[in-house]
Amino acid sequence: MMRPYTPKDNVQAKAYYTDRFWVAPRVPEEPVPSEGLYAEDLEAVKAKHEVLKAYIQRGQLVIHINPEDNLKVLRVLKEERWYEMLSELSAVDFLAERGGFEVFYQILNLNTAKRIRVKCFVEQNRAIESVNPLYRSADWAEREMWDLMGVKVNNHPYLKRLIMPDDWEGHPLRKTYPLEGDEFAQWYEVDKIFGKEARDIIGPENRDPARVDRYDTERFARLGHEVPRGAPIEEVEEKETPIQYQEDEGVFMIEKFSADRSKVLDRRK
Repeated sequence: MMRPYTPKDNVQAKAYYTDRFWVAPRVPEEPVPSEGLYAEDLEAVKAKHEVLKAYIQRGQLVIHINPEDNLKVLRVLKEERWYEMLSELSAVDFLAERGGFEVFYQILNLNTAKRIRVKCFVEQNRAIESVNPLYRSADWAEREMWDLMGVKVNNHPYLKRLIMPDDWEGHPLRKTYPLEGDEFAQWYEVDKIFGKEARDIIGPENRDPARVDRYDTERFARLGHEVPRGAPIEEVEEKETPIQYQEDEGVFMIEKFSADRSKVLDRRK
């Protein structure tokens, strides 16, 4: 039995279609034990700052805090509880559902091999404090978070785009960002190099790296039908070039490699 059709108008602006995508069940959340290392870590944080939620997930402690306390909480965990490595930092897009981003910090205690994930929710167009003074590994991670997600970081030593050009408009990893880019993305290189007046002559930029065009510049996409540069395609389109393989040389190289490897194995024995 087929399910009823639901219109998909403006689907990229509605990222949470429950009738279109399978939603994986959440990982079970277990209560934090009353004793042990994680209990002591949690008490150290609660003694100085507010904890919105805390639980154990897949054997790791997860702590939800207020976004304005991110640097202070991480300082407590590093200086008092010895979580001296920041292994990961990023954000998750919840714009359509909650109007903001969930920023998370994955930290590691090198003495006990225990990990804690610290989370905080940042509303859209709000900034969060940089943790670069505590963890140098946060430098490029925070730049990437700003570049691709649009989460601004205050007091970062050098907050500029990391992957996209400096004059790029928008943030490509937001779920509302067009999959093949908006008008700015499609015409970026044409406008930057030749100017907008060349749009009608050159055409929009192809931003799909997997696309194969049989009529590209050198006709490389048609194996056996390659065309000399600048030659009219009508003259040579149907003329097939025979494909030749250097079989003798290939066999020689394989035999030589096998012989050399056998000598190495014999020496090891």
